[in-house]
Amino acid sequence: MKHGKKYEAVAQLVDKTKVYSVEEAVALVKKTSIAKFDATVAVSMKLNINTRKADQQVRGTVILPAGTGKDVRVVAITGKVDEALKAGANYAGGKELLEKIVNEKWFDFDVICATPEMMGEIGKNGRVLGPKGLMPNPKTGTVGPDIAKMVTELKAGKVEYRADRDGNVNVPVGKVSFADDKLAVNVQTLINQILKVRPATVKGNYVLSCHIVSTMGPSIKVQYN
Repeated sequence: MKHGKKYEAVAQLVDKTKVYSVEEAVALVKKTSIAKFDATVAVSMKLNINTRKADQQVRGTVILPAGTGKDVRVVAITGKVDEALKAGANYAGGKELLEKIVNEKWFDFDVICATPEMMGEIGKNGRVLGPKGLMPNPKTGTVGPDIAKMVTELKAGKVEYRADRDGNVNVPVGKVSFADDKLAVNVQTLINQILKVRPATVKGNYVLSCHIVSTMGPSIKVQYN
């Protein structure tokens, strides 16, 4: 792949033979960002898993201590409307709000969370919500009885991680504008979580590689243990 002059110039700052500490990598990813906007920083990990096996799925959520740098717009489908709004939900309601989303094709939000009694109605609309990645799921902490807790965590910086069919996990962990220490703690938190959920049936090396990268910037190999 051919890159522009700006990319080539900053790419020279990255030693491809070196594995950087999280702190070193964070400083370097900020230094090598060439985007004219506040670029997103992501962690990319290649795992030695076989996602065709049910016992080698890697999926879940983690709360990033420093947040994501994004104002997450949360919809709560629940009978506990007042609780959801008090916790910070942007929109909250029951069946009528769900109908607005489906019938009016209204998607001016980022995530849906719901209490269990609403899942029957939500499930009927899976054909609309599923393809957009908006179906609430207990595995991602978006279905449960405590609507206030779910909303609070989503607003605070809860992100989902999920290995694709090739074992790759890619998760945004902040912005280039973050202070070094805040970005570093988010990177380390995500790495620690992926290591924590290692499937018991994986033999040999679990993590094959780990990099951090900014939008449009070069990737930087980072220590993960």
